[in-house]
Amino acid sequence: MPDKPDSSAPVDNASSSRRLRNQELRIAEKAIRELVRAYNQQSRELLKTTGLTSAQLVLMSGIAELGEVTSIALSAYADISPATVVTVLDNLEERQLVQRYRSTKDRRIVHTKLTEAGEALVQKAPASLGEAFAEHFARIEAEERRRIIEGVTTLAQLLSRGNAPVSASSRSCTEPPQDSGSKL
Repeated sequence: MPDKPDSSAPVDNASSSRRLRNQELRIAEKAIRELVRAYNQQSRELLKTTGLTSAQLVLMSGIAELGEVTSIALSAYADISPATVVTVLDNLEERQLVQRYRSTKDRRIVHTKLTEAGEALVQKAPASLGEAFAEHFARIEAEERRRIIEGVTTLAQLLSRGNAPVSASSRSCTEPPQDSGSKL
């Protein structure tokens, strides 16, 4: 008489699969907590050394890189919502680190530029994630840096959208956003 298949095997496999998935999720969650903790520490150091938040430095660096620019262009550059960009710029303008002015061609358009004090601060500011990170990251082989960037990009998409990530290879995540030539 042939042996009856063990009906508990699929349950064991499913249970084992669930345990493995839960373990992987715990490991991923722990790594994310470590990243958040490290990022928060870098942000505190940045604030202490420059008086700028990460968002402020990113926007000021964007202005330095792009030149006189609109808040919409800065929003795209920094991947920060337009409303948040305006709030951050309000603070920077109050501190006289940026200056905003209306376009002479279209009064609806407001441009932003760095003041002399803003330029000086950006030039002396450390890398937003810290000099040590920038140096260590630069020493990693280019292919490994690309894989890290793809992984972090995928993770960010998973966390922010809660759905399947866009393939990292479908867009370049190793280059800054492309400037279409328009500084709106």
